[in-house]
Amino acid sequence: MHAALVPRLDRELQDAHGLPLTWYDVLLELNSAPERRLTMGQLGSVAAVSRTRVSRVVDELIRAGLVTREPNPDDGRSAFAALTPAGRAALRKAAPTYVAAVHREFDDHLTEHETEMLAGALRKVLAASAQRQ
Repeated sequence: MHAALVPRLDRELQDAHGLPLTWYDVLLELNSAPERRLTMGQLGSVAAVSRTRVSRVVDELIRAGLVTREPNPDDGRSAFAALTPAGRAALRKAAPTYVAAVHREFDDHLTEHETEMLAGALRKVLAASAQRQ
């Protein structure tokens, strides 16, 4: 399912907004974070991009003016990725496209009961994963 649907979501976001899905996801996570910033380690834990790629994606977002890198005053070895106003605007502009695509690719094919069953199963998987960490 991942191999079939993720490339379509990625292509749609890129065609409509020039945002790869990885960028959208990082912007979404930063927007949801306290103070709209996360360390690279935190971002690697929550974004749908591998921990090894998160710094490269953040560098791309910095070059695009959507994110800045801020020093972490509590830990000189780490830095924050912080959402810029342009990054927030890009996220807001792309959000309707993303939400519509998710509805079209997922929600439109499931009954309410199937959605509840799937959500319950995924919550179990997520809880088991959190216990192993």
